[in-house]
Amino acid sequence: MPSDWFLKWANGAHKGLIKISGGRVGWTGGGMPVVELTTTGRKSGRQHTVMLTSPVQEGDTVVIVASRGGDDQHPAWFLNLRDNPDVEVVYKGRSPQKMRATVASPDERARLWPEVVAKHKGYGEYQTKTTREIPLVLLEPVG
Repeated sequence: MPSDWFLKWANGAHKGLIKISGGRVGWTGGGMPVVELTTTGRKSGRQHTVMLTSPVQEGDTVVIVASRGGDDQHPAWFLNLRDNPDVEVVYKGRSPQKMRATVASPDERARLWPEVVAKHKGYGEYQTKTTREIPLVLLEPVG
């Protein structure tokens, strides 16, 4: 499983690529749109930003996957938004948008998971590496 150090390094490199390219490179990954998600730290109260892919979008709702590469631990960003669901999201070429994060219900996950795996089979492989059910998170615009 990826170490915390590697995940932080990769996230920083991804943000740097977008900045250096003037936003021309880095807004897709694995054939999926990339979003910049900012959460509020559940312990620190500080803002934390991470780059994530979104395999599914339904209207204004963006679906992200709390896979952490199939690790047995949830990613920190997931724990943060679970405790404070008010987040900010940036897409390619758009201004930051306030959104509310909700963890998909069992019925929502059952409906969405096959679509997620169809768009990126890696998520299905990640699920086989862990005993935890990998959560799906729905990001919906506020207002």
